[in-house]
Order: sequence, then C-alpha cells, then structure tokens
Amino acid sequence: MALEEKREKRPPVTPMMIEEEAALRNGSRGLPPGPWAEAAGPRPRTTERHIAVHKRLVLGFAVSILALLAVTMIAVLLSVRFEECGTAADSPPRAGGNGSLSGAARQPPGAGQPPDRPEEEARGGEAAEEEEEEEDEEEWQRRRELPPWTRPRLPRHLRPLHYNLMLSAFMENFTFSGEVNVQLEVRNASRYIVLHAHRMHIEAVRVAEDKLAGGVRVARTFFYPQTQVFVVVLNRSLEVQKSYNLKIIYNALIENELLGFFRSSYVLHGERR
Repeated sequence: MALEEKREKRPPVTPMMIEEEAALRNGSRGLPPGPWAEAAGPRPRTTERHIAVHKRLVLGFAVSILALLAVTMIAVLLSVRFEECGTAADSPPRAGGNGSLSGAARQPPGAGQPPDRPEEEARGGEAAEEEEEEEDEEEWQRRRELPPWTRPRLPRHLRPLHYNLMLSAFMENFTFSGEVNVQLEVRNASRYIVLHAHRMHIEAVRVAEDKLAGGVRVARTFFYPQTQVFVVVLNRSLEVQKSYNLKIIYNALIENELLGFFRSSYVLHGERR
C-alpha cells in the first residue's frame, strides 16, 4: 500500500490533449481548433493568382496601344483624304496624262492676266497652256522618263548658290507679298526650273544670265499640286557651267495652320495677341 501511494498520479488523458500533441508533432503552434488556429495556420500561396492578374494587365495595355495606333492611322488617312478633296475642289481638273494638274494652286481666276482681257481670250490661253503641257508630257513619255515635276525630289540639273528673300506682311488681312532672287548654277542643260511652292499666287517670273548677258524668255509657268512644286518652262535650255538669276514675285495668305508662312496667337493678361 505504501508503494502504491508514492506513485505519481497522472491526470486522465483527454481528447484535447491528444489533439495538442498531434499538432506539435506536425510543426504547428499547437493551438486548439478554432478561428485562432485557422488564422495562425499556413496560408495558400497566391503566386499563380498574381501571375494571372499581371497577364491580364499586360494584355489590356497591349490592346489599348494597338487601338491607339489604329485610331491614329485612321485619323492620318482621313486628314490626307480630306486635303486631297479640298485640293480637287479648289481648282477644276485639267485634261492630261500622268502630269496633268488636278487643282489646289489657289490662284484666282485669270491670275496673271490683265483685268480688261476678254473672258474668251483667257479661256483660249488656258486651253493653249493645257495643249503645251500635254505636248511636254508626250515628250517625256517618248523618252520613257517621268517629268521632273512629278518626282518626289527636285531635279539635280540646277544647284542654288544664294537666296535673297524679301517679305512684307500685312496683319490687317493676314496676307503677305514676297520677292525672291535665286542664283542658280547649271549642271545639266534643261529648259525646266522646278522648285517647291504651294498655295501661292505668282505675279511675275524672270530668268536672266549674269549682268553682261541678257535674259531668258519664260514660255509659261504652272503649279503641280501633287508634289507641291512650281514649274518654269523656258524657251531654250540653260547652258551648262553658267550662272543664272531666277526672280519670282508672289503673294499668298498667312495661313492659320502649320504650313509655310503661318500665324499663331497667345493670351497675355486676358488679351489675345
């Protein structure tokens, strides 16, 4: 009886004690089951979920960029088409081959003609010019070459050496007049002078050799809006290794868009200037 009394009395084993011991063996904190134990337990990884979200964001960004590019291209095409329509509306189409004019030099009717010239005579002059242009085009077709005014770059038979430009701006009606003198060096003989010009009214064109020599007669002039150039046709070819002076007097509008000589405005102290 004495030996039995000296033995330690162990508490009875309960189900909770069994669960705690199993939790300790599994590496958890040994918390009893319940909301605290669930919060303290290992959480599932969210890497796959994050990757899926990132993929969606990248895909949405790529789609938005593609949509923006598509809208930009459509806007550019529409603007080019609108400009072509406006060009065709400004000037009536003229008969001819690949080099025929289709409009937009913005010259007033009868430009360069005396004000008292009869309308029939002016129309006859325009018809003669059209015939001359057609003859020139046929000549280039026989050569199996494109006319110099239809090419995207200016011809290289002339090299400008010096420009002398004078402009007079009239702010009351936003117009200006100009006079330019260009010293040209002839590399290859040609009777055509091609230079960039757009939306201008040409009043006079003169071509002369140096001070000791005389002038060269101008047969006719015309605009070619497709490449935005102005063409001077001479009665004879310019001689190689000689210097000539080209003088052009013109006037035009001071545009309200980013084209040539344009105007802009700003506001200072509530006043537009």
